Amino acid sequence: MINVYLDDIRPCPRGFVVARSAEECLLLLSVSDVDVLSLDFELGYGQPNGLAVVQGIVVSGKYPKRIFVHSSSMMGRSQMVQALRAANPQGATIHDGPMPVALLQAIASGGSGHA
Repeated sequence: MINVYLDDIRPCPRGFVVARSAEECLLLLSVSDVDVLSLDFELGYGQPNGLAVVQGIVVSGKYPKRIFVHSSSMMGRSQMVQALRAANPQGATIHDGPMPVALLQAIASGGSGHA
């Protein structure tokens, strides 16, 4: 099981696999079981955004266990969170905001961050 961090600019946290585009993220999600997924909205001018990833997840029905939406785009973050919550995925938790420091530290040290 892997953790995936989707962002075109920010550095990838330790313990995560980085996806720099929507296509790369959807590919990782299609071939791997994902525990934690952290999503950005804006992925470069003219490029599919984080909502495209959310729509791909909903269509596939294959949800990570924990999804965080870390985007600084208030509109984009709201759209992604609303779409994920509307899908009501069983066994997945949706977080409106970035990952807590304690979770990042736990994953960086090789843990899952589950209490």
